[in-house]
Amino acid sequence: MVHKNSSTVTELVLVGFSNHPQSETPLFFLFSLAYLANCFGNTAVITLVVLHSPLQTPMYIFLCHLAFLNIFFSAIVVPKMLYNFLATRKVISYNFCLAQTYITLFLEVTECFLLAVMALDRYVAICFPLRYLLIVNTSVCVALALGAWTTGFFASVVPLFFTILPLCGPYVVDYIFCELPILLHMFCADISLQEAMMLAGGAGTVLLPSLLIILSYLRILVAVMRIDSVEGRKKAFSACTSHLTVVTIYYGTGLIRYMRPKSLYSAEGDKLILFYAVINPVPNPFIYSLKNMEVKQAMGRVMGKYKNKIKSHTRMCRS
Repeated sequence: MVHKNSSTVTELVLVGFSNHPQSETPLFFLFSLAYLANCFGNTAVITLVVLHSPLQTPMYIFLCHLAFLNIFFSAIVVPKMLYNFLATRKVISYNFCLAQTYITLFLEVTECFLLAVMALDRYVAICFPLRYLLIVNTSVCVALALGAWTTGFFASVVPLFFTILPLCGPYVVDYIFCELPILLHMFCADISLQEAMMLAGGAGTVLLPSLLIILSYLRILVAVMRIDSVEGRKKAFSACTSHLTVVTIYYGTGLIRYMRPKSLYSAEGDKLILFYAVINPVPNPFIYSLKNMEVKQAMGRVMGKYKNKIKSHTRMCRS
């Protein structure tokens, strides 16, 4: 394709793994399973919290927001990626490429703030257990969740609107989907200002929330070490381990993706960080919720309740 600028671009080549055609079919099946597991696990978490009122606590409400975010992110990225694995002509429309760039950045930034809010929630739960539900009441919980989404929007979409520049050919996206670090290399003008803005944005949306998480867990560690019971310490640590695991993976990949100079960019290397976009959301519901005894019991009650309803309905129909 030969175009003069992005005003006339209708589609771009989405390279993906076309340089390794022998790997595309196995990757299609692998990421299809990952996508289905992601949708099933996160939908199960949201459904359980909605149907089972004892789970409607601040921690699980925040988890519902995270689950919805993971489903939304995957829905924007994965179906097109799977289609291109099997397609002969691997392209993406310019408008959908821009949409992916805006939405993925918005969701990535929002997840940073959601994870920080969840760390703050764990801090209050462990350090002030008797006052937890008074401090993080329903109003505060809703305000914190909406605050994460609103901050994510104004810290990503609004600056990105002023960052996007016309694209220059060749119109080839050497990645699995469109996002800002990739498009940055396709801008026609000098991108020094855009790189500086991305670094500043990365500092604000990655370093500041991660600092809040670190401070929260330092206070948690001090509080846990004061617990006399070994069983109590184990319980407190287990409540934090899952969150710390997800935070480490997510923030680690985020720092690599957004806070590095252009000279260190490697398209092939970035494709190896696929769990950041596709695999990372898969274990979240299992790490956070579905292995939790409280959630397992809730799942049993909900399933038992609906089985009884189905049996009653069947008997009424027969009679």
